Amino acid sequence: MKWRGRKQSSNVEDRRGRSVSRKGIAGLGGAGLIIMVVFALITGNPTMILEQLLGIQGEQQSTSVPYTESEEDQELAGFVSVVLNDTEAVWSERFEENGMTYKEPTLVLYTDAVQTACGFSSSAVGPFYCPGDQKLYIDLSFYNQLKTEFNASGDFAMAYVIAHEVGHHVQTLLGKSQQLNQLRQELSQNEFNEYSVRFELQADYYAGVLKI
Repeated sequence: MKWRGRKQSSNVEDRRGRSVSRKGIAGLGGAGLIIMVVFALITGNPTMILEQLLGIQGEQQSTSVPYTESEEDQELAGFVSVVLNDTEAVWSERFEENGMTYKEPTLVLYTDAVQTACGFSSSAVGPFYCPGDQKLYIDLSFYNQLKTEFNASGDFAMAYVIAHEVGHHVQTLLGKSQQLNQLRQELSQNEFNEYSVRFELQADYYAGVLKI
């Protein structure tokens, strides 16, 4: 993928080096664990929307710790910024074609753990999107996880991850996230799980709109 020297997005927030901890975290129940497994099997990437829907909360503390950006991280930060800019261009055009205005999301870079409008999250959940603040969150160490654990190395795999999370942002702008949240109140757990999987697959479909 030819990306070096191309325009980067201005919607990147760098929180790397901030240490976040929490106390009194409510654990996932059995149903929540089932949903996590379903997401993992379908997408390999459980998203933060699960924490929003299941209401995981805790007390957070944030402090700054020394952080030195490696050459690899600098390279990855530039890459994901270019990909984000590509999604902005594509979705702005698609929304305009349909008489709408695309609101660009913010991509937050963090290390280890992060506090969001959807609650606390660690890098263990992988990249995710929070509808509450309309931001994408990613720990760049996930790039190595793609290679070592998911056997998905290369720029395309990482670009797909960004495009998938932007797909969740598009769902939020179109009201799909709100519809899913409402269904949780109306359906049985099994029925809701089915819609949750469809929700992830739709984000995959939206990711395909980006021409990488």
